[in-house]
Amino acid sequence: MSFFKKQRKNRVNLSSFEQDNQNKETNKDLLKTSLQGNIQHVKQQLGNSGDIVIREIQIGKEPIVKACIFYTDGLVDTNAIQNFIMESLMLVIHPDQEQMISSQQNVLQVLKDRILAVGDIQDVTEFSSLLTSLLSGDVILLLDGYAQGFTIGMRGGKDRGVMESTTETVVRGPKEGFTENLRTNTALIRRKIKTPRLWLESKKIGKLTKTDVAIMYIDGIVNDKVVEEVHKRLDRIDIDAILESGYIEELIQDETYSPFPTIYYSERPDVIAAELLEGKVAILVDGTPIVLVVPALFISFIQSAEDYYQRADISSLIRLLRFFSLFIALLGPSLYIAITTYHQEMLPTPLLVSLAAQREGVPFPAFIEALMMEGAFEILREASLRMPKAIGQAISIVGTLVIGTAAVEAGIVSPAMVIVVAITAISSFVLPAFTLSMSIRMLRFPMMALAASFGIFGLIVGFIALVLHMCSLRSFGVPYMSPFGPFIREDMKDTFFRVPLWRMFSRPRLISQKNNKREQALAPKPPRNKMEN
Repeated sequence: MSFFKKQRKNRVNLSSFEQDNQNKETNKDLLKTSLQGNIQHVKQQLGNSGDIVIREIQIGKEPIVKACIFYTDGLVDTNAIQNFIMESLMLVIHPDQEQMISSQQNVLQVLKDRILAVGDIQDVTEFSSLLTSLLSGDVILLLDGYAQGFTIGMRGGKDRGVMESTTETVVRGPKEGFTENLRTNTALIRRKIKTPRLWLESKKIGKLTKTDVAIMYIDGIVNDKVVEEVHKRLDRIDIDAILESGYIEELIQDETYSPFPTIYYSERPDVIAAELLEGKVAILVDGTPIVLVVPALFISFIQSAEDYYQRADISSLIRLLRFFSLFIALLGPSLYIAITTYHQEMLPTPLLVSLAAQREGVPFPAFIEALMMEGAFEILREASLRMPKAIGQAISIVGTLVIGTAAVEAGIVSPAMVIVVAITAISSFVLPAFTLSMSIRMLRFPMMALAASFGIFGLIVGFIALVLHMCSLRSFGVPYMSPFGPFIREDMKDTFFRVPLWRMFSRPRLISQKNNKREQALAPKPPRNKMEN
């Protein structure tokens, strides 16, 4: 018994020792009453960095209150600091205010309520919060004799203005796109949706970068369980740095080893606004123009913003063209390989004779032929993206023509294979979402291998396996293939076809479960009566 008592006593002493260490760490992080001590601590923590501006000033006359202003050069609006902080503290203090300062009343409260002509002022009492705000672009104000200060919102500096999106171009519709500034992006969304129910919640993710991440959704439309799941997955992230929204996407996605993207993204404010109105959640990351949207459905990657700015018949025709292009981009070379290798009887006799004559001098089977051409085109595609814009497009066009022509003349590939690969590549560009296009490019090669091994039977088995995999996916609890699987009849109005806007009176059932009505169901307008003579 004495042994267990001794062990218990040691545990008690150890826990009290850990608590004392935590208290010491907490006390060490608190601001000091000595202004010079605070200045020295900030300099030490930042390594006397040259871009940190430390300006000591004096407030009042008798007695003089010493103060210090900290800010990071390049991240703040220096004109606003001069006009709204420096002048307020050093030049235009009213006699009544100066008397309050001189009478040793609560100087911090007087500065906050009656002197500083700034809207965003927050109290700060810890060095960790002070340094995070300082390096985020805020201005820090500390006073001598007070273990408390202010963080003043004066973020500015140079950033890229609102420009047209380069990856999601439209013929008709808004031309503006997101920027790398988080506040600009949230403002662009609020400009589209002017309702107080559009809520925004902020987080800082990344132990070193302290990246600002915002979550936006419409209260009363969004599913609360989805919002809760988003918070849970973001809070679970423990990483040093978040430099782009791709970090967030990879860390919170449902399926890691699936070729299909389970998180949708866009750099167009109108697209994100439309997704929010359907009951989805947007995740904005400071420093990138790409905004994530969850939950994501497969059909979302086929839809385009322009589908809703054109008439329903035109949009439906273009969407059918996208689905047709999707199948060509996935199965085009595979079908050619399967038919020419195993199923020649499916071709008309003149076409079969022509293909046989073209392949007479080609030393490789159709699979190797397609593999070489697809590999060469993928290399040219990546090279054109990395080259300077002035020569990238010209090099890609000339390189494709020269390589294709030379390969045919050298007898390495047949002219028909060049046509198939070219049509396949062009079809992949029809898809509006780049992530889906990348997935199709990845899946094209195993489908070609199945076609070369088992013919059309292999293609059918591979396609069935692909559909089963897609039906098993979930995006934040929502079936990925909805409304195809599970089949929801009322949600089919915006899939293969887009019905007129007066028929789209309900939101997707599995996404928005609280407020499913977008508008009242309207009957089509009756035709006008002919004028009587």
